[in-house]
Amino acid sequence: MAGIAIKAELTGFAQFETGLSRLSSDQGATLLEALARLIREQTVDRLTAGGPAPDGAAWAPNIEGRTPVLHRSGALARSIDYLVQGTSAVVGSGLVYAAIHQFGGVIKPKTAPALVFRLGGRLIRTQSVTMPARPYIGISADNRAELLQATGAYLRRLFG
Repeated sequence: MAGIAIKAELTGFAQFETGLSRLSSDQGATLLEALARLIREQTVDRLTAGGPAPDGAAWAPNIEGRTPVLHRSGALARSIDYLVQGTSAVVGSGLVYAAIHQFGGVIKPKTAPALVFRLGGRLIRTQSVTMPARPYIGISADNRAELLQATGAYLRRLFG
């Protein structure tokens, strides 16, 4: 299956160690589900805003410039989903072109002599297209702070 999924080890939760150790498996699953959903929302927000990358770097602009970078049709943002299994959560997209946007790379024709596409009303024929990396999945410092805040709020509701 094409696409991209990112699994990040979250740090900074040591301050909640006592509360986290008191969670039942159902309570832990509820918290993990909420955090995965929050990471999904943060990723969708990043895509609809046109960046920046989780590390704060600006994305290379798109050629057309009429829409936010990586949000031409909104399909990539709509495709972001998460999966929680046991004590792990994965956030990603199943779209065939999701990974090229995250990591960058060169696109070459597989069966035709050239790539052919429309850009700004012009028909383009070329041997390859180099896509710059525009990391959109990941956790920024602000995202991490929001995840920690959500964890603290959940634990306070449970254990006061």
